[in-house]
Amino acid sequence: MNGAVDAGFRVLYRTAYHVLRSYWFVRRPHTRGTLMALWQGDKILLAKNSYRVPYTLPGGNVEGSERPEETIVREVAEELSVQLRPEQVRHVYHGVHLFEFRHDEVDIYEAVLDRPLDLKIDGREVVWVGFVTAEEALSMNIVPHLREYLERKKAGEAKA
Repeated sequence: MNGAVDAGFRVLYRTAYHVLRSYWFVRRPHTRGTLMALWQGDKILLAKNSYRVPYTLPGGNVEGSERPEETIVREVAEELSVQLRPEQVRHVYHGVHLFEFRHDEVDIYEAVLDRPLDLKIDGREVVWVGFVTAEEALSMNIVPHLREYLERKKAGEAKA
C-alpha cells in the first residue's frame, strides 16, 4: 500500500513541476532557493528528485521572511530526516542562473559530517541520495548551481 501512495505522490510532484515549468516559461520569474552540500571526507551527498532529470543537492525555496540558513535546515530535515542547526552550516556559494525558464538565485551551504548519517528519504520528492566524489558529480547531469560550486571549489583547491 505504501508503495502505491508513494507512486501517487511522485505523479503529483511531476505534474506540479510541469505546471510550474509552463508558468516559468511564460513569466520568467526570479526564484530564490538554498542547497546543502553535505561532505563526508572527499564525497558530497547528491540527491535525485522524482520530478527532475538532473541531480542536485538537498534543498528548497526560501519561504516568506525565512532566512536562507533557516530554509536549508528545514529542507534537510524534511528531505533527509537530518537535524542541523543554523550555526552548523557555512555559506559557500551565491549565484543566479537562467534555469528552467527562471532566474534562479541560489545559496549553497556546506557542512562536513564527522560520522555516517542514517539517511531517510521520503521516496516521494526525493527518490535517491548517495555520496560521490566531486569529479564523479561533475561527470553527471547536475543542476547549474551545483556545477559552478564544484568547479569553483576544485579551482580553489588547485590554487592551494
